Amino acid sequence: MLIVLEKENTVSLPKKFTVAAAALLTVTLFAGCSSTAGGGADAAATPKVAIGIGGQTLLTYLPTTLAEQLGYYEEEGLDVDLQDLQGGSKALTALLGGSVNVVSGYYEHTIQMQAKNQSITSFVQMGKSPAIALVVAPGSASEIKSLDDLIGKSVGVTAPGSSSHTMLRFLLEEAGLNPDGVSVVAMGAGASAVAAMESGGVVAGVMLEPDVSVLAERTGTETVSLADLRSPAGVEEHYDTDMWPSSSFYAQSDWLAKNPETAQKLANVLTKTLAYIAEHTGTEIAAEMPETFSGGDLERYAALIEELKPQLTEDGRNSAAGAEAVLDTQRIANPEVGDAEIDLTATYTNEFVGGK
Repeated sequence: MLIVLEKENTVSLPKKFTVAAAALLTVTLFAGCSSTAGGGADAAATPKVAIGIGGQTLLTYLPTTLAEQLGYYEEEGLDVDLQDLQGGSKALTALLGGSVNVVSGYYEHTIQMQAKNQSITSFVQMGKSPAIALVVAPGSASEIKSLDDLIGKSVGVTAPGSSSHTMLRFLLEEAGLNPDGVSVVAMGAGASAVAAMESGGVVAGVMLEPDVSVLAERTGTETVSLADLRSPAGVEEHYDTDMWPSSSFYAQSDWLAKNPETAQKLANVLTKTLAYIAEHTGTEIAAEMPETFSGGDLERYAALIEELKPQLTEDGRNSAAGAEAVLDTQRIANPEVGDAEIDLTATYTNEFVGGK
């Protein structure tokens, strides 16, 4: 802004008035410049962040929605748009396409993308187990007794290329079976997944909670699992650690570098939410969640949340041993990773949650 004082029209003013006027002018100019200054997302008073979720009703992503219900995003000065994208691979695609800024999805995608020379970084870790079970469809219980029986059959996953698909491939490879020997069917999450299992469209499915329990309740039979990695103990059956980093907040590394303050706010939100979960009962947490998430049975939903709590981190941190376990899964189950050189230190950071 340029101010011109015409000498011939100047008037001699008292000294006190001149000083006061100069001070007022300085404040006015500063405010005007501040209001028109450019900058990145962190320059905005209320940063807007689009977050893609790989299946919003799934318990593994519960902290993402609970934070909104508790008003934590707003408290941090964030304007957040939560988008339910019904599958981890779909959420990842949205991130790469630029329609979301951050994904609430599985950590393993950061490894997959590095193998494709794309840099994505996880910056808050929520889950510490895959939280999945390979469940036999009720109508197929008599014919499906082991992993061997899946060969030549249709098996459901949330979406091709998703974490549930990767885990299916890992379990088959681990058992000495050809993962390409099954026909993979996308059944989504929530009601669509339960319907696919009930209808007989698949003989088994990789499912997460609350879908496993909803299926059991609807069919009136106890579910049969060929593999169950919903707990740290279940993880230890397949790995040398009880931590397998799963649900997390991740973003493109360039976005993190340009928006560190926004990333820090998001990390503050999730660590506060994780602490809330650790300090409250499943019943108290269920009461804060959207009514539709319980599937009409609040008591069962509360019990499932109570079972979820040990599967979540309390501080949002990832670990080197956990990252190695996920990489082991990828090397076995994902040909695109295979023997590729992977720098795990570039796939996650604890910088925003108080550590390295």
